[in-house]
Amino acid sequence: MQQEFHALATQRRTIYALGKTLPVSDDAVVALIKEAIRQAPSAFNSQSSRALILLGAEHTKFWELTREQLRKIVPAEHFAPTSQKIDGFAAAAGSVLFFEDQNVVKGLQEKFAAYADNFPVWSEHSTGIAQYAVWLALAEKGIGANLQHYNPLVDEDVQRTWNIPASWKLRAQMNFGSIEAPAGDKAFMDDADRFVVAK
Repeated sequence: MQQEFHALATQRRTIYALGKTLPVSDDAVVALIKEAIRQAPSAFNSQSSRALILLGAEHTKFWELTREQLRKIVPAEHFAPTSQKIDGFAAAAGSVLFFEDQNVVKGLQEKFAAYADNFPVWSEHSTGIAQYAVWLALAEKGIGANLQHYNPLVDEDVQRTWNIPASWKLRAQMNFGSIEAPAGDKAFMDDADRFVVAK
């Protein structure tokens, strides 16, 4: 089991060259994403993570909304590379938008006042775990993915377009699709600079 996990963790990479051909059905991908988030741990079992799963034209719509928001802030003479990057994201089969429900966070702050300052931090942990769980689940099926952060730039568009509750705070966007080109080599820093072992 341990070897299987490490192999999967190694297989999971940031893939930018994504296509629209998935090895499983849309319904299977949706079920996979839901189950990965459902099983992801959260502080106090708060289950604060939320997701908007976009496929096909809805996925493309999200990246067009993002492009238009970027057009407002990126100087025209520098916009072409930005637009090309968005083209790459739109070329994927779908995307998962990860949110944290602030009503859950506030409810826990009120219920457990002694830990109030910690709940926003623990909420960020929850979304990170959920994102990694989804990424691993996709990788296991041979589906590539990359993680982006265009929040809060696109928050209002997303909320309005997909009728997202106001309490859902957008944290990240994960594109997924067929792997059209592999990731490059990955370098690791020296263990001595990263780990302390005491025994």
